[in-house]
This record gives sequence, structure tokens and C-alpha cells, in this order.
Amino acid sequence: MPDFDRRTLMAGALAGAALSSTPALAQSFPLPKGFTRFPIWPGKAPGGEKVTVREVETLRRPDSGPDDGVFAHIVTPTLTMLRPEAVGAKPNGAAMLLLPGGGYSRVAIGHEGYAIARRFAQAGYVCFVLLYRLPADNWAAGPEAPLQDAQRALRVVRSLAAREKFDAGRVGVMGFSAGGHLAVWLTSRAPVESYRPVDAVDREPISAALAAYLYPVILMEGPFVHAGSRTQLLGPDPSPQRMRAYSLDQQVSDRTPPVFLAHALDDNAVPPENSLAMLAALRARGIASECHLFESGGHGFGLVPPPAAPAPWPDLFVNFAKRHGL
Repeated sequence: MPDFDRRTLMAGALAGAALSSTPALAQSFPLPKGFTRFPIWPGKAPGGEKVTVREVETLRRPDSGPDDGVFAHIVTPTLTMLRPEAVGAKPNGAAMLLLPGGGYSRVAIGHEGYAIARRFAQAGYVCFVLLYRLPADNWAAGPEAPLQDAQRALRVVRSLAAREKFDAGRVGVMGFSAGGHLAVWLTSRAPVESYRPVDAVDREPISAALAAYLYPVILMEGPFVHAGSRTQLLGPDPSPQRMRAYSLDQQVSDRTPPVFLAHALDDNAVPPENSLAMLAALRARGIASECHLFESGGHGFGLVPPPAAPAPWPDLFVNFAKRHGL
């Protein structure tokens, strides 16, 4: 058997073993119908020797339903998968890795995870929602802990391609708010290994066919910073050099895939200048990109119906993705 095939089968087997371990995971609320959850690491996440936090899931708002939860102090990073067949749709041979936001202090797995996954599963994508570790929880990797999880998750998704019947070369990444920062970090910067390989899954490349950044945190310096995300990521008093290093418009590489951007002009939490800075950086590198600036919607609009939010953005994204082979 060729070495590549052997590696692919081994990676799929390891990822499949992770899938089978779902019942062992603790969770506050039942998973919505059709979703499956599994850990991304074989055993504990790396660098947790000094971590003492306890993972917790609560409602995003007092009036939220059980599908609108948020996690804080994540200890066991997971992927939550939804197949198109679970929502009565036909698979299109592609997959999406979704990175919810939460200011790097929590992960809004319902609002920017389950809801978004249902929408894109209906469009034919196998969807995976990442629950990632947070940088202020004393992980050895510090601000790199979420990146470790994002890189590992993308590799796990690619390793499941044969099992889940999608093309490993047709995986998109979509991030929201602070999850948008993480999505840019994962897809736009030239890949830099953030952890030591642990198994055959880590032979998969850290590459995506397409990326989408929704009202993303991009800037870590200047007047348009989301101060909460910066504090969680870099601490209360980061140096100018550190702020610039994590301002991801400075990190766009020639390996950046086509990018879709969407932002509301009345976003008072993460100003639209974040998306505009990213768009300028993409254009300077000649990266195929499309940016939608909506008159209203505020921050974190997700799939909230109009007039509260710009509802057409999922259709705009799907059209962009189709034009670029996703």
C-alpha cells in the first residue's frame, strides 16, 4: 500500500476513534438533534499541567433557549459535527469548519455554531463547530492555545474526509468576532506549527480551500481595537511589538485562500475598520476577496432575522464559495 494511503487510513481510524468516544464527554445541555460531538486530541489537550479551571456551559442570555449556550474555561476541545443528511439535504462534497466568537473569554457555540451549522448543512456542507481553549486559562501555550486547537481541528476535519465522503481539498473555515481572529490566524498567516505532532492526523496539512471572516477581530493596536479580546489574548498591558505581532492584517501571506468578509457599519464592539484593514491587506497581496458592509446589524448578528441583522449574507457566502470551488 502506498505510504500516503496508509497514512490517510491511519488518520481516519484515529479520528474515527475520537468520534466513538463522544458519550464520555460531559456537557451541561443536551446536544441539538442531529449533532455529534467528539474530542480533537487523543487524551488531554497539550500544556495543561497548571490548568485548574473547570469547564462550564451556560446560556448566552437569560432568555436564550437550550440551543443557545456558551462555554467558558474549555478544558476538552471538541468538534461538533452536523451532516447534510441530518437536515434533509444532499451533500455537496465539501466541509466547513466553524469558529464561534466570544471575545476569547467564552465560545458562543449555539449562536455562531449550531445555528450556522444548520444553515450551511442545508446548503450541502458537512459542518464542524470547534470548541477551543481560551488564552487566559493558564495553558502553557498562552495566547497560542486557541491556535493549537484550530490547527488540530482543521487536520482532524481533513482526516475525516474519506469517512464522511467529502473532498479534503474542499474544506472552508469560517470565524466570527474573536473566532474570526482565530480563523484569520489559522488560514491567512503562513502556517507555523504551534504544537508537536501527536499522531498520524498531524500529517495532514494546515490548509483550507476558502475562508470567511464575519465581523472579525483583526487589529490589536490603534483606535479600532476590541479591548476585551486583546486583554484576554495578550494581557492588560501588552507591548507595542506584541500588539503588532497579533494584528493579523500584518500577517497575510501568499498562501491565504480566497476570503469572504462581512461586517455591519454600526458595529460598536468590533469596528468595521477591522474588516477594512483586512481587506486592504488581502488586496495588497492579490488575494481573491469579497467584502460586504451592511448599513445595520450591530455586532454578532449571526443569523438573527431582519430588520435586526443583514440576513442575506449566507447566500452571498454560498455564491462566493461556489465561484471558488467550495
